Amino acid sequence: MSGFISLDCGLPSNEPPYNEQFTNLTYISDANFIQRGKTGYIQNNSETLFVSKPNRVLRYFPDGIRNCYSLNVTQDTKYLIRTVFVYGNYDGLNSPPRFDLYLGPNIWTSLDLRNSGIDATEEIIHITRSNSLDICVVKTGSSTPLISVIEVRPLPYHTYTTRTGSLRTLAHLYFSYSDKIISYPKDVYDRIWQPYFLPEWTQINTTLNITDSSNGYAPPRDVITTAAIPTNASEPLTIIWTFDTSEDETYAYLYFAEIQQLRANETREFKVVANGRVDYDSYSPMNFEAVTVSNHASLKCEGAVCRLQLFRTPSQLYHP
Repeated sequence: MSGFISLDCGLPSNEPPYNEQFTNLTYISDANFIQRGKTGYIQNNSETLFVSKPNRVLRYFPDGIRNCYSLNVTQDTKYLIRTVFVYGNYDGLNSPPRFDLYLGPNIWTSLDLRNSGIDATEEIIHITRSNSLDICVVKTGSSTPLISVIEVRPLPYHTYTTRTGSLRTLAHLYFSYSDKIISYPKDVYDRIWQPYFLPEWTQINTTLNITDSSNGYAPPRDVITTAAIPTNASEPLTIIWTFDTSEDETYAYLYFAEIQQLRANETREFKVVANGRVDYDSYSPMNFEAVTVSNHASLKCEGAVCRLQLFRTPSQLYHP
């Protein structure tokens, strides 16, 4: 894809680019984008058996406090920027590091790989203000920062809008019993969609074609042709997520499509409520047509717990 940057961090400079097995995207060595760092290889064991090729090698930084990648990008462009960190006991010390991640001069997040399981992934949606983009790892204690993969993907400028600042991604979720992760090429922007489903839901799906009217968000077909409804039709459909503090602000992007053929006397209509605030008081999905809906202003969640609910309206004669 035009504008995609895919760096396999730590890949020796004398190794040629390669196509990743599942996406067929081309990954190259990061050697020309950073001045320091050394190559490390994760250990092979049952825990790392299914780690993909770009994540099997890493760059670690024993020297210096702040080490930065400098990438050539297009000014005033919206990018999805994804970084992956796999410790994999590359140093044999069984001591995953803690360090900070920066985007240019601004802190992106603090990482503690002791709490991340096999790997940690951080993703942000950011508008560039110059033709250069710096991604930095910063030492905060005695442990050694590392990085495995950097991926940069251009997005349509009018998508994922905020009143100010960049958007740190919490998750891309699609509602299905499946255990299948969806990414490129099914998602043209290489967003990574995780399946999500609750016991109180029932899955519905369709094999029919869904028209994309999502204004550039382009949800993959496998995402938009499956959906969840509450098994108890009188109950709302509720989605809950949490943050570190109640000061965090969030945007939710919802992808709707009517994927069932309703009868003439049936209606699917619901209100969209976020932490008690009604964002849409009567919404009906378009028939076999995908539309993206989001909150117009960022939402703070009391107690750092966010609750998004779809309530059927009195006129509805069908599940939300």
